[in-house]
Amino acid sequence: MKPKAIWIDFMANIRMWYRSKGTVFWAIAFPVLLMLIFGAIYQGQDDITVNLYVQDLDETEMSESFISSLDERLNIIAIPSHVDSDEYIADNNIRAALIVPQGFQDTIYMSHTDPNASVSVVLSLDPTRESVNGMIRGVVAGVLQGWNMEITGGRSVLLYEEDNLVADDFKFIDFFMPGVIGITVMTSSIYGTIFRNTKYRKWGILRKLSTTPFTRWEYLISKMLFMTFVSFISTFLIILVGVMVWNIGVTINAYLFVIVVSAAFAFSGMGMLISRFVNEEETADSAAGAVTFPQMFLAGTFFPLEMMPGYLQGIARALPLFYVNEGLRDAMIYGNSSGALFNTAVIFIIAAVLFVVGAAVTRWTD
Repeated sequence: MKPKAIWIDFMANIRMWYRSKGTVFWAIAFPVLLMLIFGAIYQGQDDITVNLYVQDLDETEMSESFISSLDERLNIIAIPSHVDSDEYIADNNIRAALIVPQGFQDTIYMSHTDPNASVSVVLSLDPTRESVNGMIRGVVAGVLQGWNMEITGGRSVLLYEEDNLVADDFKFIDFFMPGVIGITVMTSSIYGTIFRNTKYRKWGILRKLSTTPFTRWEYLISKMLFMTFVSFISTFLIILVGVMVWNIGVTINAYLFVIVVSAAFAFSGMGMLISRFVNEEETADSAAGAVTFPQMFLAGTFFPLEMMPGYLQGIARALPLFYVNEGLRDAMIYGNSSGALFNTAVIFIIAAVLFVVGAAVTRWTD
């Protein structure tokens, strides 16, 4: 073994790495960016505000006092007592709701003479938000236990029943799959567009195309169609594996196709924007990762928005992947047509804007 030879080769690699300023920049910026994102998410855990919609069907002094106890630790939003709770929850895309039944106060009074008296509030939760659900369960159970201790010294007078906001035959992976589709479409479109544009520019292919009858718009549309084709293959494989291996139950409808097409165009346009400022193939992956990874973790794919500080929730709602994920879940899982329509419209508009801007900054002669 020759230590000198090892040292010379080691220093040569450092010099080659240092000469690529883009590689050095992203090698430093990428881990810093990830640490800032995760730090912001977890550092703000104490300031999390979790929404719980509550319908008070009893409308008595006791029920109002119980809801006030919950309001000390959760952000309580009232559901009007005269509306049908199921329709209201579905129409407003609510993910956590508590129903205080009629007879709540009467049962408390009755429990002083009847040891078997009890009443249950109904807690309806979205299985996709299990981390947030644990917090809501803990608060509701803690308040009920405190009231039981105060009323009877520990006997279970006030109970709670839990219900899913969606069909009971769905599993958590059913809700996770739309996020996987969104991530796959995003990464394949952004990485593929950046890599191809950077490589074609470096090899002079774009400059040579300017001498042919093939127009820039034709080139861009063909690339967009290719990324859409790849996105549909990925989506089909994800659904196929999910259904055949994990027995996932999803709904396939027109919203799914429109969202996937729009997402492919949106993220391809984003890739064109980024590739305008990336001159080396070596830095293309790092630049793409700097855009895709923050969206993965901030757009509600792995973490419910309620787990993030308010300013991060605002950032999440400005990210295209957020609307892709929400639209796919509304269309494939919840059967929420109004939510699917809204998110589809948003991602369609984003796709149109990014495509036009991305096309505008792409030049044959770069």
